[in-house]
Amino acid sequence: MAKYINPFTDVGFKRIFGQELSKPLLLDFLNSLFGGEKHIVNLTFLDKEQPALYEEDRSLIYDIYCETNEGEKIIVEMQNKSQPYFKNRSIYYISESIARQGERGSSWNYAIDAVYLIAFLNFIPLDFKRQFRTDVVLAEKDTVEQFSDKMRMTFLQLPLFDKEAGECENQVERWIYLLKNMETLSRLPWAAQSAVFKKLESIADVGAMSRDERLKYDESLRKYRDTISVFEGVRMEGRMEGRMEGQRNEKMENARKMKSYGLALDMIADITGLSVEEVRNL
Repeated sequence: MAKYINPFTDVGFKRIFGQELSKPLLLDFLNSLFGGEKHIVNLTFLDKEQPALYEEDRSLIYDIYCETNEGEKIIVEMQNKSQPYFKNRSIYYISESIARQGERGSSWNYAIDAVYLIAFLNFIPLDFKRQFRTDVVLAEKDTVEQFSDKMRMTFLQLPLFDKEAGECENQVERWIYLLKNMETLSRLPWAAQSAVFKKLESIADVGAMSRDERLKYDESLRKYRDTISVFEGVRMEGRMEGRMEGQRNEKMENARKMKSYGLALDMIADITGLSVEEVRNL
């Protein structure tokens, strides 16, 4: 059994970032991520009043919804698998949080608070640039000046982060290294020098869990591994089918060439492994 929890499980992710005890960890990560653009002093965890916006296995996608002391809403999300319409879903999700701020009556003047989406992606979206961090804001097209600060999306493609502990240059990189490698580590680097990572070490210690917490974590870990195994099997099956389709297309192209040279149909079929009927129909 690993010494530290797997942060890609629902229980692991929310234990690190989604409970009152771990609030200093989330504050440190968010302030590091914003890099001085803003400084969050406190957070309040909010219940999501609306139903889930997607029908997905909860061991694949889960989130934390919180509010700063200035009223800004922050969604911190972990996604373990890509899905169709990923960009549109992200826009819809953040827009839903903005729309819920509306009030009835003519006196309301659209005084909305900013909403931020921070998404950990444990995969590489096909329609994203191959870069670890992508920040999306509302900006004027020609000048690229920010049009509004009420919406921002930050996507972190974890597979594209490949630094070792000694290569991490800032707090964000140290956080990402730990999240990616936590389950395989016997000790957390930087814990001796950082109060935040010392706290992370105690929170993430599997041995420190109560019996009930351990049972919930083990079930969460089982679901995560099962679902990832299923999707990995689907990917492998897809790759195998792709190779087989490629081989068949190559056979058919070779058969067409042989046919154009006037070779007998039965000879072409024998060489390529196609049936005589398939060769005749080319």
